[in-house]
Amino acid sequence: MNPMNRRSFLRGSALSSVALGVSTPCSPLPSPLGATAIQNAEPMKITKIEAVRFRRDLKIDGEEVPWMWVRLHTNTGIVGVGETYPFTEGQIGILKDLEQRSWMGKILGRDPRDIESTWHEVFQQIAFNGWGGSDMRILTAINIAQWDILGQALGVPVYRLLGGKAQQKLRVYNTYTDYWTINNMKMETDTERIVRFLLDRGIKAIKIYPYEQIAARTGGTYISPADLESALDWIKRIRDTVGDEMEIALDLSSEWNLPCALRIARSLEPYKIMWLEDVMLQDNMESYAVLARETSIPICISERLATRYQFREMLEAKAVDIVMYDLTWCGGISEAKKISDMADTYYIPTAPHTCGGPILWFSTIHTATALTNFFIMESCYHFYNYQYPYFIKNVPVPKDGFVTAPEKPGLGIEFRPEPFERGDAIVETIAQSSDK
Repeated sequence: MNPMNRRSFLRGSALSSVALGVSTPCSPLPSPLGATAIQNAEPMKITKIEAVRFRRDLKIDGEEVPWMWVRLHTNTGIVGVGETYPFTEGQIGILKDLEQRSWMGKILGRDPRDIESTWHEVFQQIAFNGWGGSDMRILTAINIAQWDILGQALGVPVYRLLGGKAQQKLRVYNTYTDYWTINNMKMETDTERIVRFLLDRGIKAIKIYPYEQIAARTGGTYISPADLESALDWIKRIRDTVGDEMEIALDLSSEWNLPCALRIARSLEPYKIMWLEDVMLQDNMESYAVLARETSIPICISERLATRYQFREMLEAKAVDIVMYDLTWCGGISEAKKISDMADTYYIPTAPHTCGGPILWFSTIHTATALTNFFIMESCYHFYNYQYPYFIKNVPVPKDGFVTAPEKPGLGIEFRPEPFERGDAIVETIAQSSDK
């Protein structure tokens, strides 16, 4: 008698009738549920890797398209898509190197559902030469594409694979700059109109950049009393217009030294600031710990960090009150969930950064939906109202200040064909297997 393997057992035993839900036990065919279980037990492998870049002269709402996509095709016909930004050519170069020169093994031919082993082995490769930059970002894109494949293969949205709904809906704030505007309004001249526009749509938090011009002038090494006062202008105008109804986050773009950071924080104490973000560079957590101790304003860092290893140092140093990461930089969905769970052990909330492309937006929504320590997530009217819909049919748009996860399998993205047909999106095959 031939030994019975698991696949034969599922096809022929009573288990395929009872445990897999067949209503007629004598039926020789498994139920649809049983067929799905068998199909998911079959081997799956990556058969083609593609990079998608966008025309350099393509502009949407006056802005270039800085992101790129990685597409992983499989022998089952499922295609997963990941994303990162902003250095497309360098990232595509790393993708080619990983396939052509890596000693840890090729991406082609792997089972894309083996997410943890792929992440670990690619990270071992890039860490050998000092990791960071394009190599970490391309690992991130691969990871997101793998989660997209896994969700499609199992017929469930990605957030279900991460533990299900810890959040029914996700609170958002709006990031506002002179280039990511609403109807060309500027903070210098239109602060009052901008905050009322957002409040009318239920968005009750805004992130602004009132210190950029001062840092450009002084190099972040000195800030005068007059500069401290002038930087408060937008903040005071928001408070005078809507009181405390609009929360205010301040991004300082890592341009300041510690003495300036302390002076800035002290000047802001009366204004109930939601957080101070990236005041200094992210490479000295002891300095951030000093800042966190010396101010009552929550310190938020940093989308500039990657992997749980860097975030561990930050948390152990007591340098942060709110953890921020960019899911297309930090190591992908896998790493974002681990970072968030690690922060939760310190009772620290998370606030994901999302000012990249549409796949970042979708994958962050899925990940944040599964977080018990979610605080708020970034949104930008410029992106979800103008740029993303150019490429995507079903962009999640905030409603009454909240956004919710798609219910379609995987990331649930419905891509428009037109950017590919027009040549706005350019597909390059990085590797392809002859096996099917």
